[in-house]
Amino acid sequence: MSKKITVNEQIIDWEENMTVDRILEIMKYTFKMIVVKVNGELVKKEQYKTRVIPESADVRVIHLVAGG
Repeated sequence: MSKKITVNEQIIDWEENMTVDRILEIMKYTFKMIVVKVNGELVKKEQYKTRVIPESADVRVIHLVAGG
């Protein structure tokens, strides 16, 4: 049985040493203005390439939209 994580309430396969950047690639999230939380903890944009996602993590990717 493969290991899983949840990204925006969607269950995907977890990979060893999976980073935030890898999740954004898998999910095809290309919007520039986003916020990422892993298990409720905000991840800084400069950490996306190095922040490793633990097995069974709950990841939230939030698109920021400005309006007026």
